[in-house]
Amino acid sequence: MRTLDTITITDHIEKLCKEINYKLDEKVLSLIEESARRESSIIGREVFSQMFTSYKIAKEDKTPLCQDTGIVSVFLDIGQEILLKGIPIEEAVNIGVRRAYTSSFFRSSIVKDPIGKRENTMDNTPCVIHTKFTTGEKIKISILVKGFGSENATTLKMFPPTATKSDIEEFLLEVIKEKGPNACPPLFIGIGIGGTADYALKLSKEALLELQPMDEWESYLLNRVNNLCIGPAGLGGDITAIYVKTKTFPTHIAGLPVAININCHILRIGSVII
Repeated sequence: MRTLDTITITDHIEKLCKEINYKLDEKVLSLIEESARRESSIIGREVFSQMFTSYKIAKEDKTPLCQDTGIVSVFLDIGQEILLKGIPIEEAVNIGVRRAYTSSFFRSSIVKDPIGKRENTMDNTPCVIHTKFTTGEKIKISILVKGFGSENATTLKMFPPTATKSDIEEFLLEVIKEKGPNACPPLFIGIGIGGTADYALKLSKEALLELQPMDEWESYLLNRVNNLCIGPAGLGGDITAIYVKTKTFPTHIAGLPVAININCHILRIGSVII
């Protein structure tokens, strides 16, 4: 059995938080570049041009990709054959986030009491942590940093068990028409289907972490979203969304939870296996 000091996790969390706030993942950038080539409107092409300039400056000058440096969600896949020692793993994760945000002068956006005084914690902690156990003796750390311009567009609907794919499609289009223009398009869209209400929401975020190739239905959904012609920055054009991914889980016979997670064009994701 392998032994790992949790301070190692702290170090990787700090590094990832810094990297993904400065530089887009290569898969993310490649998808955006591919979409930009399909944009035909003059104003849409200009928006893409400004986006690429902004990405370049952030990477070269180590300045944040967005002034909203977000809330950090950490996904830990922990091998059951690894022995963790040192401080508790949640504490180790939060120390890593704290180090990244205070040493890099990222904006701290987390408030202690959501319905009270809402005092800022001043270090962007605590973060949101999801854990699951897997086989083996390694830990996979995945991070999603999300600003609340797009997080506020997250939507959940509890469908009846008789709902069809067409019902989900119309729900998606309604959400994008209502909330998409304010979420800094072009968008990355994760859809969680099944489980319970809370689990569907988790699935919708997980759908954005890996950027796997879209299947036939996902490509169809992307085309329908783009046919709305909301366009880059909501100013009209061909590309309203860049990517759509669904993730499913078995659910109860009496219902069908569906969660839609919208992310702006600055999809800040990163992962490492230790």
